[in-house]
Amino acid sequence: MAVLKVTFTKTNRGKLAQVLWVLNWISVVTGIILFSLGLFLKIEIQKRRELMSGHEIRSVPNMLIATGLVACCINFLGGKICYDCVDTNKFLRWKLLMLPYIVCTFFFTFCILVGALMCYTMHNQLEESLFQGLRGAMRYYKDTDTPGRCYLKRTVDMLQIQFQCCGNVGHRDWFHIQWISNRYLDMTSSEVSDRFRSNVEGKYLMDAVPFSCCNTYSPRPCIQQQVTNNSAHYNYDYQTEDRNLWKRGCHQALLDHYTNIMQSIGCTVLIIWLFELLVLTGVRYLQTAMENVLRLGDLDSESDGWLLENSIAETARSNFNIIKNLGKCYQVDDDPNINVPSVAQQEVPTRQIPVAS
Repeated sequence: MAVLKVTFTKTNRGKLAQVLWVLNWISVVTGIILFSLGLFLKIEIQKRRELMSGHEIRSVPNMLIATGLVACCINFLGGKICYDCVDTNKFLRWKLLMLPYIVCTFFFTFCILVGALMCYTMHNQLEESLFQGLRGAMRYYKDTDTPGRCYLKRTVDMLQIQFQCCGNVGHRDWFHIQWISNRYLDMTSSEVSDRFRSNVEGKYLMDAVPFSCCNTYSPRPCIQQQVTNNSAHYNYDYQTEDRNLWKRGCHQALLDHYTNIMQSIGCTVLIIWLFELLVLTGVRYLQTAMENVLRLGDLDSESDGWLLENSIAETARSNFNIIKNLGKCYQVDDDPNINVPSVAQQEVPTRQIPVAS
């Protein structure tokens, strides 16, 4: 029994073909939107690629870009097919191509759904990537003379200023790394030497942060040095909430930024997937209705269209048997003597022995 069978008149078939022609051209526009969203996300990730570790996140924009390009091609072809299906005679040139086209489009719409789900499920990978990337960038903050790392100081400073954040998780992260290069330290100073000796790893650590951590809304001048020393500054209490450093860590700031972008893109891609699924359903009805009217031989008669010719269980069983039989066709027996009769089966010729007279 056919699944979701609908009867179409000649007029209805023509109107369906015209509507699908328009919808396919709209789908070309949605393909351009998919491509644009993937390109936008790729640029956003490229802006701060040195603050991310791993390549899993970059697979999302690449998939959206590829899906958008494929969408433009598939829907352009679909528009041409639906335009010709208005005339039954022109449908004959596409008859053999319709089913493969629908199968390919089905898998393509599945890829769109996967792309939408990836935008929602990459949160954990994004969180880990940002945490590791920011930790590495802060570690190399001082290496302004090292090729390949000289840009990290400016990148981290611009990040903290733009997103109003400080450190990875918080401003205390700067207390545990040496972010000042040795070339800017007076090695003859006893204070500097004592700090190097007091650390087991031989690093110059102090309770200070870069200038980019300063809260621009603070009423007092920024306190970067001896942040935890209340006696070093007049009328200063480190524990109060109105200290003049950004409170939020850059890890959370970037995570919120990219999460909002990916969720917005995921919602848009999900809507595009639903639209593509609607178009695919219409094309399937058009294909089956046109094929059935050709079987009837009367081009002006009514014809039935459906999503599946048989029930879901029967269709699945039939496809499984086709795949199973297809696999048997490629089985090769390794025994070279498979068709050679055994010795016992071979006829042994008899020899007549002459009898002496």
